[in-house]
Amino acid sequence: MSTPTLSIVIPAFNEGAYLPRYLPTVIKSLQMWEEATGESGEILVVDNASVDDTAKVAASLGARVVHEDVRNIGQVRNTGAEAARGQYLFFIDADVAVPVEGITTVMRLLVSGLHVGGAIPALYTPKRLGARLLCRYWDAYRRRHRGAQGVDQFCTIAAFRTLGGYRTDWFMSEDVEFFARLRQLGDATRRPVVLVDELRVRPSTRRYDQWPTWRMVWWQNPITARLLPASATFWRHWYQSTVR
Repeated sequence: MSTPTLSIVIPAFNEGAYLPRYLPTVIKSLQMWEEATGESGEILVVDNASVDDTAKVAASLGARVVHEDVRNIGQVRNTGAEAARGQYLFFIDADVAVPVEGITTVMRLLVSGLHVGGAIPALYTPKRLGARLLCRYWDAYRRRHRGAQGVDQFCTIAAFRTLGGYRTDWFMSEDVEFFARLRQLGDATRRPVVLVDELRVRPSTRRYDQWPTWRMVWWQNPITARLLPASATFWRHWYQSTVR
């Protein structure tokens, strides 16, 4: 088996019902790049102590399954990166659809050597007006600060190791914090992060559609995101009561 050039890392907690819907979009995008370049990639699903058939479903779809029992999203992503064999890393959540040209575009940018990493912006389409307005606020915030969510982020393995990966003492906003450090590294080395604005990944809107808007605002606001990221108690319901 040849050594993969790209490793796609997907954290997954009780995603058995969602993987069949979203993982095929990742596979199709990866295959398009592989066929065009002759390179190879791998998909690692990091099963985060799921109590459903996440691991079985992921394996049946062709992913390599890695296990991480600690319920901390930064730790889960780091575990996937440690198991990765590629020169480049692409992190994406288990409930996110990737455009078919997504991997090809990302790899063209990374292989060029001009960027340490980047992200494809997310397009959320929740049903309720309040939820849509909340998503628009965060979209504007991220554009203003050149930021990106962990729904998808990519970087070189060298950059990831230089930064020491994601923070494992934070339970929320670890993705924003990692991307901020990645952006600083890119600026310092003149290999800036890139936001692929011509494309969009499409996350599920299950939380926005099933939880009341006030509950989403309670967690997704600048105060809690900045002041309480390390509070396991505050974020326990976000981890334990994940909508499925």
